[in-house]
Amino acid sequence: MDIIMATPRGTITLRPATEDDVAPLRDLRLEALRTHPTMFSADYTIYLDQPMTFWTEWVRQRTSEQAGIIHVASAETSLIGMSGLHREDTPKTWHSGNIWGVYVRPAWRGLHIAERLIAECMAWARTRQMRLVKLGVVTMNTAAIRCYTRCGFTVYGIEPQTIHHDGVYYDELLMARQL
Repeated sequence: MDIIMATPRGTITLRPATEDDVAPLRDLRLEALRTHPTMFSADYTIYLDQPMTFWTEWVRQRTSEQAGIIHVASAETSLIGMSGLHREDTPKTWHSGNIWGVYVRPAWRGLHIAERLIAECMAWARTRQMRLVKLGVVTMNTAAIRCYTRCGFTVYGIEPQTIHHDGVYYDELLMARQL
């Protein structure tokens, strides 16, 4: 179901991603990885040269009925934000999942779009009787930490040296939220 948000910058639609979103979702994901290399564990250079068939499968795997969801935000015809949730894949861990890939284009930040995208992922998790959602966030990404805290996540640990970029190691805060 689409959700319409009126903002000072225009109307935004929040909805689950579909295979029709493959090309714009690829562009949005590559933008996030290129402009914020220390914030994501995925590497821009690895994803850049992947064929469109890779991206079609990438979206398909992340939006299957039980395995996960990607929610996107669009303004007019452009995707401006995304958030994914991956459900753990064994019967013993099916009760939990991980938020990943949260990104909002700079021109649209400050409108709490990321919070709404995360809320939609959490709603998806609740309808599947999931009990716990986790995420990792680089310790220096204070804006994201504030966002996740507003979404009800709390810190349960630190993963040291999770990301290595340009000779620097970055720790991640591990955060979780009970549903």
